[in-house]
Amino acid sequence: MKDSLTTLAIQEIKPVTNADGKTVDNNLQTNVITIINAVIGVLGVVCVVVMIIGGVQYMTSTGDASKVEKGKKTILYGLIGLIICALSFAIVNFTINDIMKGGSTTQTQDQGQTKK
Repeated sequence: MKDSLTTLAIQEIKPVTNADGKTVDNNLQTNVITIINAVIGVLGVVCVVVMIIGGVQYMTSTGDASKVEKGKKTILYGLIGLIICALSFAIVNFTINDIMKGGSTTQTQDQGQTKK
């Protein structure tokens, strides 16, 4: 048993390659960003669909004030959701990149010494 565990521990992990033979960057940061970006992308598509539904409601309201208002609100809510998705995309990518690189460092000069 001990020999098999030692053999497993010593074995080199081969890098993952894609169809072109190029090595794929397969670390935690890349995986987390990919998953979060996929979720935000799906939510963005949902927001666009909500805006389209609101546009159809607005166009088919036939002058009924309540249906016109409902269509306008649906378009507005879809737009707000799309803005939130875009901002969350930017915030998440910036934050994860900053955290995974060790956070931001500030350097101050104190009697000729640099502190981090």
